[in-house]
Amino acid sequence: MMRRSAIAWLRFIGPRNRGCVYAGTAAASSAFSRHLPGSNRPRRRRDSWRSGMSEPSGELLQVRYEGSIAVITFNNPKRMNALNLAMRMTMYERLLEIEANEACRAIVLTGAGSNFCSGGDISEMAQRQVLAARMRMDLPTRIIRLLVTGPKPFLCAAEGNAFGLGVSLVAASDFAVAAADTKFSCAFIKVGLIPDFGGLWSIARKVGHRKAMEMAAFAETYDAQQALDMQLINRICEPGQAFAVTMEAAEKLAKNPPVAMALLRSALNTGNDTLDQSIATEINFVSVLQHTDDFGEATRAFMEKRKPNFTGR
Repeated sequence: MMRRSAIAWLRFIGPRNRGCVYAGTAAASSAFSRHLPGSNRPRRRRDSWRSGMSEPSGELLQVRYEGSIAVITFNNPKRMNALNLAMRMTMYERLLEIEANEACRAIVLTGAGSNFCSGGDISEMAQRQVLAARMRMDLPTRIIRLLVTGPKPFLCAAEGNAFGLGVSLVAASDFAVAAADTKFSCAFIKVGLIPDFGGLWSIARKVGHRKAMEMAAFAETYDAQQALDMQLINRICEPGQAFAVTMEAAEKLAKNPPVAMALLRSALNTGNDTLDQSIATEINFVSVLQHTDDFGEATRAFMEKRKPNFTGR
């Protein structure tokens, strides 16, 4: 059998995944970073989190590994975890590394303190020049493409408030958990904007076109039960337990065969509008999966009555 990683299989599949941004992203990352405040400073070492340790506590965006799961934490609690430009740049850079790490099987987004994410940093937006404003839009595009078209499932653990792009991320995720007291608001219109971070796509896919228009145009606040009823989230839990419940789900997803998981995400996220398109996708992807090492391992494990050991090949 051909030994390919999940990323390699996505590349092999080809045209339907041209939204992926694995190729050529290093140069783009470097170009973006040159325009950030303080970008002329020596770059600090990042080896610590790669070896499983967390980022220094002062970082506004932290990454750590819990087993095969990468945990990304928005660490700006004084501003309810609003994402500023530097946080977006850091998130993009870290995601490039996470998606390339074959030992990582899932990604969890969460917020420090009592909130998930209150959206973008409005005070910073008002001070941006044209270049920075353009970067603000380019970065979400790159980030959401990595999260949605990459091979690894990503999950959201929401506590407190999930406003603006916080809603976009929850809607784009493969699985979302919210504490019972979490509030959601697609509040872009209140500051003269429309949804970003892929929100125009992800919110409508989750809740439907009519409800998405209502959410974006009226910018009302919804509680966790309403979010569950409209299928914006998957589970409700007790306050303070969203991360733990999300990690349980992430661990289950991480045990799936990585190549099959990657192609499942690709099939569902890229969309099939007709029965014929869906059938064509099934034929193409199942044909590929039958030539993976993981499929062979699964069949042997079934015959030998043991749990399979998936390697992502």
